[in-house]
Amino acid sequence: MIETYGCQMNEHDTEVMAGILEKMGYHETDDPKLADVILINTCAIRENAENKVFGHIGTLKTLKLEKPGLILGVCGCMAQEEVVVNKILAKHPQVDLIFGTHNIHRLPQLLKEALFSKEMVVEVWSKEGDIVENLPQSRRGHFQAWVNIMYGCDKFCTYCIVPYTRGKERSRHPEEIVQEVRELARQGYKEITLLGQNVNAYGKDLPDLENYGLGNLMDEIRQIGIPRVRFTTSHPKDFDDHLIEVLAKGGNLCEHIHLPVQSGSSDILKIMGRGYTRERYLELFHKIKDAVPNASFTTDIIVGFPNETDEQFEETLSLVRECEFDGGFTFIYSPRAGTPAARMKDNIPMDVKKERLQRLNKLMDEFSAKSNAKYQDRTVEVLVEGEVAKILKCFPVIHEPIRWSISEDRNRSLVNW
Repeated sequence: MIETYGCQMNEHDTEVMAGILEKMGYHETDDPKLADVILINTCAIRENAENKVFGHIGTLKTLKLEKPGLILGVCGCMAQEEVVVNKILAKHPQVDLIFGTHNIHRLPQLLKEALFSKEMVVEVWSKEGDIVENLPQSRRGHFQAWVNIMYGCDKFCTYCIVPYTRGKERSRHPEEIVQEVRELARQGYKEITLLGQNVNAYGKDLPDLENYGLGNLMDEIRQIGIPRVRFTTSHPKDFDDHLIEVLAKGGNLCEHIHLPVQSGSSDILKIMGRGYTRERYLELFHKIKDAVPNASFTTDIIVGFPNETDEQFEETLSLVRECEFDGGFTFIYSPRAGTPAARMKDNIPMDVKKERLQRLNKLMDEFSAKSNAKYQDRTVEVLVEGEVAKILKCFPVIHEPIRWSISEDRNRSLVNW
């Protein structure tokens, strides 16, 4: 049993670990009482996610007492943090195994060690290794698939723990990616999402491929028989003109761009270490919009960053009004131990942070409703992903999942709605 917190990259890692476990002879279960192995794949991006993980580890103590032979493991981004490992060692002896993001391929050896060791097995690599290809993978769906194209991030935004937990940027070779996508097409997959912490940096670390980037890769992949191709997550600093030219070709390239802005204030963006200004972001936004007029834009925004003034927050609201995002992920700033921002004074009162988040969400909701209204009385193609509480969950070409009723024979296919 693998329990997953966090982003799509973690979901992909869970699929790989599930594939490894199945190859070892394990069978998946959703019932922790039936499990012989429980792995908690963790997220370190926000404090709330970490608190949930520690709370869950605590609840598993009773199960571990009832089943002493149960192997309980903690992996993922939190496991890369020394402070987290030390806390588990000190307060959670029910945990048998800790490993990080760089050594998933060693899961068979680590499990065997945990089975026969009387001590907690801890193996966390501080440095990323080479990309290990051709690991078994048990995909969670039969019609949507994650395809990793790169790992890590070199941007070192001052608030972000990802470069420390995921390592430097490493790109997979395009031949490996194209081969994987062709195989997914052969198996009947309808949609793929190209994954990376910063997909726009793809190819920059491949010395044998000069000037080969995400645009080149997507230009190859769009010619494969996959009805829908997406990518995430983008960094505005690395979003180049060639990629925009390729996206403008349309076809099976979904007209959805997730373009995190984080703040509408150039001063705050500078403190965040984002590498662009408000003006540069808006220039890029409108350039993409001009090339792909029907594009759906979503974003990420942090409120309450250290020293953020009321005026700087108003700049964020004005940027949202100009861009009219179709949706987004909004957060109250959460200090991450080990990042430069964590050494800054967290000097925005929580009630101010909450009030700003409420105002931002209200504005975002208005534009989401406006975006949704555009589809009223229109027929659009959706991908039926599966059933949720007798209601089918499906995705239009844009970004938001919707739920609706449909006959059983139309489940898990592309249909007009």
